[in-house]
Amino acid sequence: QVQLVESGGGLVQAGGSLRLSCAASGRTFSGRAFSSAAMGWFRQAPGKEREFVAAIRWSGGKTDYVDSVKGRFTISRDNAKNTVYLQMNSLKPEDTAVYYCAADWRGDATIASVMEYWGQGTQVTVSS
Repeated sequence: QVQLVESGGGLVQAGGSLRLSCAASGRTFSGRAFSSAAMGWFRQAPGKEREFVAAIRWSGGKTDYVDSVKGRFTISRDNAKNTVYLQMNSLKPEDTAVYYCAADWRGDATIASVMEYWGQGTQVTVSS
């Protein structure tokens, strides 16, 4: 069964860093290769809606970020490893959330409602 599996979450103090990974297992997603998908990271804090964090096109040539993480977070991907990363630096307590990766073969991976595959999420907790 094809899956997206996130890892790398944890507890960190404000100002610290974490690197999240999202690995795709399985060869294809209904005949579509991981390397042809735009990939996005989203997060959901308790009592809040899931929000877009960062996205990267299939080639890795274009990235998008929500304003609140620009300059602190970096999204990247290694298509040979079927993995997408989110490097998070200068973490703040307001970054605390469950972080999800998701795949989008039709768009730019910035809209949660149209994402086609989701991982199970990884918890990130930033203490003040």
